[in-house]
Amino acid sequence: MNRRMLLGGAAGVLAMGMASLTAHAEDDDEKGDHDCEEACSECGTACTACAADCLNELAAGQVERKECIQLCLDCADICDACARITARKGPLAALIHAACAEACDKCAAACEKHKDDKSCVECAKRCHACAKQCRKEHK
Repeated sequence: MNRRMLLGGAAGVLAMGMASLTAHAEDDDEKGDHDCEEACSECGTACTACAADCLNELAAGQVERKECIQLCLDCADICDACARITARKGPLAALIHAACAEACDKCAAACEKHKDDKSCVECAKRCHACAKQCRKEHK
């Protein structure tokens, strides 16, 4: 087999693979599941980072950060569960989406009390986006 045939065959396989990935992504976009998984994953990460930063503030004497930490950790766990259930299209997806949206609303409200903290601001932003996406996907 010469080099040209090998490269041509590899390009054909790559093109078919890309077409398959594009079609799969379009299917996900039509259903919106990919957007929901992504929003939940990003929110969970932001909540975990926020909790870690708030823990430092708590250690420095800012006792009002305790509620923020608790809500961020709970929200992160719910977001992670929501992303997993959404990915597998579980039968309880609507239930976890409702719970996730509510958790995100409460977490965002707690984080918005700390407008001078970058991680709290980012967490609130991600929580709002996640809540919006969860409500959009499963009304």
